[in-house]
Amino acid sequence: MAPFSYNHTHPQDKWYVLTGIPGLEDSHTWISIRICSMYILAVIGNIFLIFLIVTERRFHEPMYVFLSTLALSDVLLSTATAPKMLAIFWFHSMDISFGSCVSQMFFIHFLFAVESAILLAMAFDRYVAVCHPLRYTTILTSSATGKIGIAAVVRSFIICFPFIFLVHRLKYCGRNIIPHSYCEHMGIARLACDNTSVNIIYGLTVALLSTGLDIVFIIISYAMILCTVFQIPSWSARFKALNTCGSHICVILMFYAPAFFSFFAHRFGGKTIPQHIHILVANLYVVVPPMVNPIIYGVKTKQIQDRVILLCSPISTHC
Repeated sequence: MAPFSYNHTHPQDKWYVLTGIPGLEDSHTWISIRICSMYILAVIGNIFLIFLIVTERRFHEPMYVFLSTLALSDVLLSTATAPKMLAIFWFHSMDISFGSCVSQMFFIHFLFAVESAILLAMAFDRYVAVCHPLRYTTILTSSATGKIGIAAVVRSFIICFPFIFLVHRLKYCGRNIIPHSYCEHMGIARLACDNTSVNIIYGLTVALLSTGLDIVFIIISYAMILCTVFQIPSWSARFKALNTCGSHICVILMFYAPAFFSFFAHRFGGKTIPQHIHILVANLYVVVPPMVNPIIYGVKTKQIQDRVILLCSPISTHC
C-alpha cells in the first residue's frame, strides 16, 4: 500500500476561483472603470477599422489585409478576457469551470500567437515595399497574402492546441484558487499535484520557437529596411520610406514590450516585483494594445485619415 495518496479531482468536475488582482482589491472598482473604457474603445476602434478596410476598394492591399486581421485578433483577444475581468471586479463572479478556464487559456495563447505572426507578415510587407518596390505586386499577390494569413492561423493553432492536452493530463487534488483575472497555461498547471516539467518545457519552447523567432525575423526585416533606406540619397525620400514603417514599429513595441516584461519578471523578478504588478500589467496588456492600435494607424496612415474625414464630413452622404 502506498504511504500516502492524493484525493484526485476529475478535471471536468473542477471549478476555479479567479481572484482578480490580489493586493489591489480596494482598487478593483477604479481599475475596472478604466479597463471597461479601454475595452469599449478597443472594440469600437477595431471594428470601425475593419469596416473601413472591407468597404474601401483601395484598402484591398496586403498591408491593409494584414491590418484588418490584426484588428480582428485584437477584438477577439480583448473579448476573451475583459468581460470576465469586469464580472470579477463588479459582481465578484470569480468562479469558472475547468472547461471554461481551459477554453479561455487556449484562445488567449492562440490569439497572441496569431497577432505575433501577423506582425511578422506586416514586417515582411514593409520589407518588400521598401527594398523591392517594383516587385511588390508580383511578390505579395492576393493569393500569397491569403496563404500567409492562413499559415499564421494554422501555425498558431498547431502550437497552442497541445496546451489543452497538457493541462488535461495533470492530476488535481484540491487547490483551485488562481491569483489572476483570467486563465493562462501555467496558472492552471501550477494548481496540479503532479509533475509540470513537460508543461514548463513546452511553454518555453513555444515562446522561443514561435514568438521568439517572429521577433528575430522582424528585427532582420527592419535591419534590411534601414540598410536600404540609408542608401537613398534624398533625405525626403528616406523620411517617406521610414514613415511608411512608423505605425508598424509603434504597434510592435506596444505588443512585445509588456510581453517581455511579464516573461522576464516572472522568471527573474519574482521576489523583487510585487505579484499585483505582474497581474496588473497582464490585465492592461489585453486591452491597451487593442485600444491603441487603431489610433496609431489612424494617426500615422494618411489614407485612413482621409477616409475617416470623408465619412465624418458634414457634406458626405455617408453621415
